[in-house]
Amino acid sequence: MGGKHLKVTPWALWTILSFFLYGVLHGQDVQAPTLRECCQYGMDRFLEGHDCTILPLISISISHTCRIAQEQCCAAAAGDQHCDKGMEMAKEQEACEWPFFSGGTWETKISKMCCDCCLLGLMIASQASSCELQGLSLERQCTHTAKSCCGINLADELKQTEKPVANFTTMPPEGSNGCRDSNCSLLCVGNGTCACPDGYQLQNDGVSCVDSNECLTDNHNCVSGQVCINTEGSFRCQRETSCGTGYELRNDNDCHDIDECALGSHNCGPDFVCNNTAGSFRCYPKESCPIGYIQDAVGNCNDFNECVAYASPCLPGETCNNTEGSYTCRRNKIPCGRGYHLIEDGTRCEDVDECRTGIVCGVHGCVNLVGTYRCECRNGFFFNSISKLCEDINECRHYPAQLCAHKCENTEGSYKCSCTIGFKLTPDGRSCEDINECEANPCSQECANVYGSYQCYCRRGYQLSDIDGIACEDIDECALPTGGHVCSYRCSNAPGSFYCTCPPTGYTLAHNGRTCQDIDECSTGIHTCSVSESCFNIQGGFRCLFFACPQNFRQAAQGSGGDALINVRCIKSCHPHDISCNIKPVHTITHTSLSLPTFRDFHEPEDIVVLQTVTAANSAVPGATDVFFDIQYTDDQLSFDVEKRAHHGMIIGVVRQVKPIIGPRDLVIEVAMNYIKSRAVSHRNIVMIHVFISELWF
Repeated sequence: MGGKHLKVTPWALWTILSFFLYGVLHGQDVQAPTLRECCQYGMDRFLEGHDCTILPLISISISHTCRIAQEQCCAAAAGDQHCDKGMEMAKEQEACEWPFFSGGTWETKISKMCCDCCLLGLMIASQASSCELQGLSLERQCTHTAKSCCGINLADELKQTEKPVANFTTMPPEGSNGCRDSNCSLLCVGNGTCACPDGYQLQNDGVSCVDSNECLTDNHNCVSGQVCINTEGSFRCQRETSCGTGYELRNDNDCHDIDECALGSHNCGPDFVCNNTAGSFRCYPKESCPIGYIQDAVGNCNDFNECVAYASPCLPGETCNNTEGSYTCRRNKIPCGRGYHLIEDGTRCEDVDECRTGIVCGVHGCVNLVGTYRCECRNGFFFNSISKLCEDINECRHYPAQLCAHKCENTEGSYKCSCTIGFKLTPDGRSCEDINECEANPCSQECANVYGSYQCYCRRGYQLSDIDGIACEDIDECALPTGGHVCSYRCSNAPGSFYCTCPPTGYTLAHNGRTCQDIDECSTGIHTCSVSESCFNIQGGFRCLFFACPQNFRQAAQGSGGDALINVRCIKSCHPHDISCNIKPVHTITHTSLSLPTFRDFHEPEDIVVLQTVTAANSAVPGATDVFFDIQYTDDQLSFDVEKRAHHGMIIGVVRQVKPIIGPRDLVIEVAMNYIKSRAVSHRNIVMIHVFISELWF
């Protein structure tokens, strides 16, 4: 039922396009495709696996309506295929879950809907004898799918329950005429046997005939794209889709073209003539265009390009040039290559003498050649065969380190040598010699020429400036990190030197000009001590000392005024009958004096006094004498201690300063020397150490 399918291949599409162009160029018309062809082409594109949203043109003259037919028929074919998959899923698996379907969202949605609606139809068929969906407001496609599945299932059930009763014979009474006396509803085949014609089936009573629904029993011959409709005693096949614009469905169930021109349903204007086509119509202007022009779809006359439309409108050796409404033929010229030109009669090419036609080489010489020329370049230039020019030779690049001793600078046609800083060019223009910069006195004090430069230096007590490296600046020796040790007391800077000074009293500057020496007032006799006092020299001054022995002691000896230490020894001297005096352990009291500086860097104890004994150290003799030292009096900070040692086999006591003391200060240290024998103090000697600490470190 219906027309033949039109499958448009790429080669067929190119053929249609080629004939259309040929027809346009020769003023002929092109037959537009019918809507049926447009629809069939869209369905074929889907069946070939193409995307329905991207459809190529099947004709240049395709209308917008044809494009709609292509897209909608392609989409309908796609929808039918996905719907059929959903119906098959419902019949086979009786389940319509999303994971069972493949494809995109649109395809899955259609398959799921058809599967659900088919399940609904199958359920109605199993519960009722009719496929009427009473009381259900379903979508049109869902209703059609449900009825289709319901009808198929109901037909299968009828086939299973029907029994072969087509020929049921009811024998009339004996002696009667069988068919004349029979009560068959439609046919009697003799002997009272009832039968039914095609399209009917005999009931169980063997008399009545009822219509056979070929659509339910699947006894119809409707093809794909048609719907079976049961009729009384027969059936008919009706198209599922309409014929589309430009066609009408007639009683023969086929689509026939509508002649819009005969019916007057076209929209051609009064200046156009209507020409009917399959599924459409075309409007042609009543007036034709003159020769050399071609008429477009709206009736305008446009120039016809004869040079493109015809293969050879001109004679051989001529070139076609299109004009408005016509064309002209121009004779071809002989092409001459570079360096040649056409002679006046235009028959041949001859060489061009470039050296005469212009200044092609500039200031350089020119030599004409056949079809070209060359320049004879001056020294310092070379001829570039590509640009046909004399270009400068960069001697500095071609001969590096060969032309100039130091730097080479290229010039037009030559080069120039130069020297780096500190050198000058020799008369040969290539070599460089050193410049004696010291002749210009660039330095503030002393200058020494070196190769390619010079060096400034300064006299003692000055240093070269870090800013310009030329000026000499005074060195402040007193501010140097070691400036505190340059002078023993005070350092004063001077231009290029320095000088040291000492305290105003008690010191004098030594011969080295840096050290301050103490003045011994006691030996020089410039002290103020009385006759009864002893003068003791200390750092930066002196002391007048007088030591008297206590009661029951007498003075044994006294050091002279010039001695470094003033020693006064008091020996115990008791009356023979003074028992309390004799039992006291102290035998001697010794006064000694010591002058100390203020230790500038005090990090560890300093030994200041050594107390010697005549007692052997580490004696293993039973009952031997041992000596223990003890400080009985010192300053409040406990800045001193005494340590027992052995020296040359004898016991000695070493008094140490264990804490820093800032002078000036006068201190007294009382040290007891306890002699132990048989675990008892046999006697004790007292040493009084008078310490005078200066405020200075020297």
